[in-house]
Amino acid sequence: MSADAAASIGGMFALPGLGLYHASKFALEGLTESLAAEVAGFGIEGTLVEPAGYATDWAGSSAAHAERLPAHDDFRATMRRAAAVRQVPAATRKPILALADADEPPLRFFLGTGPLDLMRQVYPARLAERERWEAVSTGTAGD
Repeated sequence: MSADAAASIGGMFALPGLGLYHASKFALEGLTESLAAEVAGFGIEGTLVEPAGYATDWAGSSAAHAERLPAHDDFRATMRRAAAVRQVPAATRKPILALADADEPPLRFFLGTGPLDLMRQVYPARLAERERWEAVSTGTAGD
């Protein structure tokens, strides 16, 4: 997965320079999953909407920027390329309404193009890494 692609989808993948942003997104994912489990017995369902990048001024003139260091030039160039692949917020209306009307809405809902393809790349790599360390991690169960 390229950094360009990962940067375009917000909270699903962490990139350098966006730690606080990603922390907030990951926290919302945990909160939503927990809350959905807590209210399921009452017939209430919850869905976490995970959008791809949108055409906003998120990191533009509306943001406060620190002094730019040359060491981060490559990272900034990567982020600029990723920002060029943005979706229009108005295009979310129909998918959100379809989600709201669904009889069995998903716990997680990818909105826009790109996220599912990236998940197909990232999740197998994460699982493989955990499997490589299984013997070490399960060794804590009784020593």
